[in-house]
Amino acid sequence: MLIDAERSLLLVVDLQAKMVPALADGDAIVASAAWLIRVAQKIGIPVAAVEQYPKGLGPLVPAIRDLLAPEVVATKHRFSCVAAKCLAGLPGTDRAQVVIAGAETHVCVLQSALELVEDGKEVYVVADAVGSRRTFDRDVALSRMRQEGVRVVTREMVAFEWLGEAGTPLFREINREFLR
Repeated sequence: MLIDAERSLLLVVDLQAKMVPALADGDAIVASAAWLIRVAQKIGIPVAAVEQYPKGLGPLVPAIRDLLAPEVVATKHRFSCVAAKCLAGLPGTDRAQVVIAGAETHVCVLQSALELVEDGKEVYVVADAVGSRRTFDRDVALSRMRQEGVRVVTREMVAFEWLGEAGTPLFREINREFLR
């Protein structure tokens, strides 16, 4: 099943000030998530984000927060976005497909992804835009999610599937800005 621009949402999970420095390859994960946000915005894909207990973990890192309007960010205290019931009212949450970037892969990303699948969503986790403190936890979480029906993709796979075809003005613009 391909990711469809008309049916998908980009969900960014918990890339927060006190979490990112602890992640293995945290800067690269933030860079990939920011790249996805900018591509999604250019194409017209809704973007939503969540923060886990911002009083303790801080707000979203500036590289993410500065790309988003405050009304597309929700706060949660449960690990799963679904269990936290924080997605209602965020843009695109009525869409059938959810593309996920964020942290930690083996906690909030995993629990959110599995419950979204359980709720009937087609879920895509972006392997180069998710992370954990230990790469072993990230890798096992990606494997478990695959077993449970989550599709594991890369950021370029997402962008090319959203675009669907070359030769259009939008493709040329995305190619020039993000793919070269």
